[in-house]
Amino acid sequence: MQVTRRAMIANSAAVGAVTLLSGCMGGGGAQTAGVARVDPMLQPQPNPGYDAWVTAFRGRAQAQGISAGTLNAAFRGAGFLPGVVERDRNQTEFKRSLEDYLAITASEEKVRAGRAALARRGSVLSEIEARYGVPANVVAAVWGMESQYGTRKGDIPVISATSTLAYDGRRGGFFEKQLIAALKIIQNGDVRASEMTGSWAGAMGHTQFIPTTYLLYAVDFRGDGQRDIWSEDPTDGLASTAAYLSKSGWRRGQPWGLEVRVPTGFNAGLAGRGKGKSVSDWAALGVTAARGGPLPDAGAASLLMPMGASGPAFLVFRNFNAILRYNNSENYGIGVGYLSDRLAGAGPLRSSFPPDRYGLSIEDRKRIQARLTAKGFDAGTPDGVFGKKTEAAIRAYQQANGMAVTGEPSKALLASLG
Repeated sequence: MQVTRRAMIANSAAVGAVTLLSGCMGGGGAQTAGVARVDPMLQPQPNPGYDAWVTAFRGRAQAQGISAGTLNAAFRGAGFLPGVVERDRNQTEFKRSLEDYLAITASEEKVRAGRAALARRGSVLSEIEARYGVPANVVAAVWGMESQYGTRKGDIPVISATSTLAYDGRRGGFFEKQLIAALKIIQNGDVRASEMTGSWAGAMGHTQFIPTTYLLYAVDFRGDGQRDIWSEDPTDGLASTAAYLSKSGWRRGQPWGLEVRVPTGFNAGLAGRGKGKSVSDWAALGVTAARGGPLPDAGAASLLMPMGASGPAFLVFRNFNAILRYNNSENYGIGVGYLSDRLAGAGPLRSSFPPDRYGLSIEDRKRIQARLTAKGFDAGTPDGVFGKKTEAAIRAYQQANGMAVTGEPSKALLASLG
C-alpha cells in the first residue's frame, strides 16, 4: 500500500476511517530526514473564487449548527492552498509488492524506533489494552505505520486543506463533510483552529484520523474534557485507535494471524480472503506455522499468498479484518500485523521473497542504491525500494557512462557499478 492515497480516501467514505500512511510513504530517498522545508504552495494564496465559496459555505455551516464565532476563529488565517490541490490531482496510482511495502513500513529502523516508543509508552499502552482489549504492540504498530510514532503527524492546517479541497470540487461533497466535522471539533473545544494540523487531505494526529472518524471514535482517555490527538502526548490518539479497532470487531486475546508455510504443490487457488477454513482443515492440507509449533486455533482463518507460491504466506483470523477496517489493503493489514509481532520481539519473516522482474533481490537493489550514491549519483536511502530518486540516479549514471538510458535496474547495471 502500497495502496494508493486515492484508494484510501475513497475507502474512508465506506468504512468511516482513513489512514494516509504519512509514515509509510517513501523509498528510494523520497524524503530527506531532518530538513525542514517551507513549501510556498502550502501557504494561503489569493483566490477570489475560493473566497466566494467560503462566503457561501458559511451559511451552510451555520445551518448545521456551526456558530459564527467558530467560523470566524477557524477561517482566521485560513486560505486556498494550491499545493493541496496539486497533491490531490497528482496521486501516483501504483501498488508496491509486499516485499517493498514491508521494507518501507516495517524496516529494521522502524522496528528499533517502535520498540523504544513501546518502552517509553508501555504504561499507558497497557492501560489502553486493559480497557479496549487491543494489544499494546498492535496499537503501537498502527502508530508507527501512520505517523512514525508521532514524528510525522502533518503540519498543514486542516481548515485550509479541507476547505481548499471542498472548493476545488473533484470530491467536494466528501471534503465539505470533513470541513464541517473539523469545525464541530473546534466548536466542541477539543483543539484550537490554529493547532488543528494534519496531512494534505486532513488526516490528523498520531494515528491519522480524518475529522468524521474523529467525531465518531476519538476518546478522552483521561477524562480531561478534550480528545487531544495532536499534542506530543499520544495518549488520546493511541486510545482512539484501540477504541476504533475494538468497535471494528477486534477479539481480545486472539492473534491477527501468523506466517505459515505451505507444502510443495499446494493449490494456490485455496488462498484469498473469503475462503476461510478451520485451522484443523488448514493443518490437514499441510499448512504449518513458519516458526514451528501448532497453529493457533482462533476460529476460521484465510490463507494469504500475496506474492504467489514462491513468497511468504500468512494465515489470518478475524482480527485481521478489524485492521482492514482501518485501511482496506491486505498489504496494510499484513504490515500492521508483522510490525506488531516485531515490536513484541519476534524476528524477521522466515520465508524469502522471490527475485523481482529484473532478477534482483532486495539486497541487490540496496547495493545498486549504495554504489550509485558512492559514485556521486544520489539514489537516496539504500532501502532496496526504488522510487523516483533512484530512477533519476540510474538515468544519470547510465547517461554519464554511455549506456542506454532506461532508468531501470539490471544485473548488468549492478555489475558495472563494481
